[in-house]
Amino acid sequence: MVKIRLKRMGAKKKPFYRVVVADSRSPRDGKFIEEIGYYDPTVEPANIKIDAEKATKWISNGAQPTETVKALLKKCNIG
Repeated sequence: MVKIRLKRMGAKKKPFYRVVVADSRSPRDGKFIEEIGYYDPTVEPANIKIDAEKATKWISNGAQPTETVKALLKKCNIG
């Protein structure tokens, strides 16, 4: 099963996330299929950039977004 989820990056106590399309069996920060955006919660307001075309393409192909990614997509008016 393919999922759209967050990949954690950044230093300790300073998280930065990439929104990636990955196989549900691969580890959180492991192998992924495609990177479709990023999310930076450390700044105010949070910095969210997601490629709408890629996101809708993957969702239409059956990829399931996680709860957090679903909320981020809603904030970006995607889907």
